[in-house]
Amino acid sequence: MLEAKPSDGAPPRLTAPVLVSVLCLAEILGMTGFSAFAALLPGFRAEWGLSNAEAGWIEGMFQAGYLVAVPVLVSLADRVDPRRIYLLSMLAGVGATLGFALFADGLWSASLFRALGGISLAGTFMPGLKILSDRMSGAAQSRAVAFYTACFSVGSSLSILLAGLIADGFGWRWAFATAAACALAAFTLVLLAVPSAPYAPAPRSRARLLDFRPVLRNRPSLAYSLAYAAHMWELYGFRAWLVAFLTLGLSSSSVSGAMLEGPAVTTLAAAILLLGLPASILGNEAALRYGRRRVVAVVMAVSAGLALAVGLSTALPFAVAAALCALYSMTVSADSASLTAGAVGDAARGHVGATMAMHSLIGFAAATVSPLAFGAMLDLGEGSAHSWFGAFALLGAGVATGPLLLWRLRSR
Repeated sequence: MLEAKPSDGAPPRLTAPVLVSVLCLAEILGMTGFSAFAALLPGFRAEWGLSNAEAGWIEGMFQAGYLVAVPVLVSLADRVDPRRIYLLSMLAGVGATLGFALFADGLWSASLFRALGGISLAGTFMPGLKILSDRMSGAAQSRAVAFYTACFSVGSSLSILLAGLIADGFGWRWAFATAAACALAAFTLVLLAVPSAPYAPAPRSRARLLDFRPVLRNRPSLAYSLAYAAHMWELYGFRAWLVAFLTLGLSSSSVSGAMLEGPAVTTLAAAILLLGLPASILGNEAALRYGRRRVVAVVMAVSAGLALAVGLSTALPFAVAAALCALYSMTVSADSASLTAGAVGDAARGHVGATMAMHSLIGFAAATVSPLAFGAMLDLGEGSAHSWFGAFALLGAGVATGPLLLWRLRSR
């Protein structure tokens, strides 16, 4: 790996491993509120009288906030020090989770604060990735991207775990207040540990801030971004409804399933999602060795099949269904780092930030709709076993388009 190059008068430089560690830890802390609503979704449905579609709407508003903000915030990373964007956005995350803890009381107030949380993530996740990619190249860059991207699974898992444990003991408002404190800790860590503008920035593009035409003309990079949308459709639908599936979808499948509730469910869900960490890293290593497009296509095809298997698992013993969810979590995440590394690696010089912005924009457009579509399918079937299968089939159909998109753009 390369070392960050300090500018005159800058604080002592960080070695790349230290920089990766700092940003990964900040990412995990900043995401403590990321899956808190999904972790407590069954309780919110009961307390606020939400339908499945309304619950999916609230979760989708997080992705919607991300979707609106990411083109501007990430494109700015080509023009200003991404550290500045990162810090201001992390403060917005503190406000989002603290506001949810203090003022959320139903569909619209919860949607507002979840959208603000999505805006915060738009200014931290990809700008943090750009801080790394600006300092590295080649295989070192790909591995740094893989670790950073894989830590998204750690943040998501920790968010579910802490939300379940704290809400069980102190109530859901304290769970979100704790998430705000963790986001403040992430802000402080980056503020103190990451020097301001410690490298010579790449020459600024002459293109306008939101001119994505050069990105859209870059077909090798665009192919990964479109496949990333298929990945995000599956990933965010699964994350949003995993706890509800373990609580409600499997409640009648066995005696043990009916008894599993509260912190036990969120702990199991956190463990299942945490499997995405090694899966993402190993998937990227396999892509480096055997070819990125080939590995991504195989992973997506297998994941589509597992989505159908999980949807059918309501008729199986709880342990078998949970094991299928664990396998599915691994295939859902195994292509994540490879897709992002592929888009970043094929980005044109001077357009890395714009490429990341378009990558996120396309991906989170799918992620915004997925939880809502999943919930709407459940409402159509009134929460029956058939409706859970239909909802997971939607996820499988979405990810199955990924290999087709990769092949189509490659052939052209």
